[in-house]
Amino acid sequence: MDDQVAPLADSVEPAPCGADVLARLAGELHSFHQRSAHRETVIDRLHEENQLLRLGLRRSILEPVVVDLVRLYDGLSRQAGRPGGEMALFASFADDVLLALERCGVDPFTADLGDTYTVGLHVVAGFVDCDDPFRHNTVAEVVVVGLRDRETGVVRRPLRARFHRLPAAGRGSVPVAEHGPSEQDSNQPSDRSQG
Repeated sequence: MDDQVAPLADSVEPAPCGADVLARLAGELHSFHQRSAHRETVIDRLHEENQLLRLGLRRSILEPVVVDLVRLYDGLSRQAGRPGGEMALFASFADDVLLALERCGVDPFTADLGDTYTVGLHVVAGFVDCDDPFRHNTVAEVVVVGLRDRETGVVRRPLRARFHRLPAAGRGSVPVAEHGPSEQDSNQPSDRSQG
């Protein structure tokens, strides 16, 4: 019997000390946390990509609707400006269409009288003569509000306005703004709702 016990005693390894066990567990725990952090990073990136794809899909589906709503708003606004008993009715319809555009992520913007002409935000609809050099190249009257994409800030359609302008004789003594409105600006198309 002693012969059977001796081989068993040789095959048993000594028990590891507590420090070794703790070091091994700490290493495994650190590795687990690294894998978890990587997994969370991948999940966050995939979620962000998914949101961007959904946004792009929504925008591509809504784009034709937004373009048509812009045209409808412009038509109703023109009708509301014509004399007749239906002016208030057309104006209310135009306001409803503007609310629908806002729900689609397109916000209207306007300009105050006296605001300086800004390339990209304004399109010239005409000129109004003025005597005051300080009013030269400033907004005299807003004709059509501009439209801006809420998420990107991109101007979908510039604001159309009439601008103050000194008579040709008085312009020589006034420094003209670097990018003031010109005759060419008034030839630009009024509806850039496609962009």
